Amino acid sequence: MTSTPAVEGRIRVALADDHPVVLAGVKALLQVAPEVELVGGAGDGEAALRLILAERPDVAVVDVSMPRLGGLDLARRLAAEVPGVRVIALTVHEDRAYVQQLLDAGAKGYLLKRSAAEDLLRAVRAVAEGGVYLDPAVAGKALAEAAATERAAAGDDALSPREADVLRFTAQGFSNKEIAGRLAVSVKTVETYKARASDKLGLHSRAEIVRYGAAKGWLAGLAEGG
Repeated sequence: MTSTPAVEGRIRVALADDHPVVLAGVKALLQVAPEVELVGGAGDGEAALRLILAERPDVAVVDVSMPRLGGLDLARRLAAEVPGVRVIALTVHEDRAYVQQLLDAGAKGYLLKRSAAEDLLRAVRAVAEGGVYLDPAVAGKALAEAAATERAAAGDDALSPREADVLRFTAQGFSNKEIAGRLAVSVKTVETYKARASDKLGLHSRAEIVRYGAAKGWLAGLAEGG
C-alpha cells in the first residue's frame, strides 16, 4: 500500500472504530474542516495498525474497545513503531484509570464519544500542534480526585476523632440515623459533626465526601467485602 501524498499545511488523520455508524460520524465531523485531510478508516485494531503504518498520519483517532487489537495495545504499538503519529483515544469510558493507561501507552488525547461532536476538531488540532488533550469531563474528575487526595492528606489534623468517625461512616454509605446508632449519639449530633467536618475540609456534597473517603482508604474494606 502506498501512502497518500500529504497536502502542505493540512493535518493528516486516520480513523479506527469497529462501529460503522460511529466511524461514519467521525469522518463527517472531520470532513468539514478544511485543514484536515482524512487518509483512511479501519474497522478493527489490526487493520488500523496496517493503515497507520502505511500512511504515517499526523494524528490517529482510535476507539479504545476494538476487536483483534484493542486501542490500548494499538497505542503501545504505534508509540514504539511510529512515535511521530499522535494518538487520540475515542471512548465511552470515563474512568480515570482508562485515561492513565492510555497516556502511559503513549496516547496524546482522550476524548469521550459523547463529546466528539463539539470537541473532536479541537482535540485533533491540539495534539497535532504538540499538545495533550483531555476531555473536559474526564479532566474535571481527575482534578476533583486530586483535590480530594490533597484534602485527605491535610484532614488528619483538621478533624476531631468524632468528626472523622462521622465522615468515615458517611463515606461508607451509612445514613445519619445508622451513624447515630453506631456512635450512641443523637441524629442531630451526627448532623452537627458532619457539618463541622465538611466545613473544615471544604466538602460540599456526599460525592465529595465519598471521594475524600476513598483517598483516605476508608472504602477499601468495603470493596473487599469487609
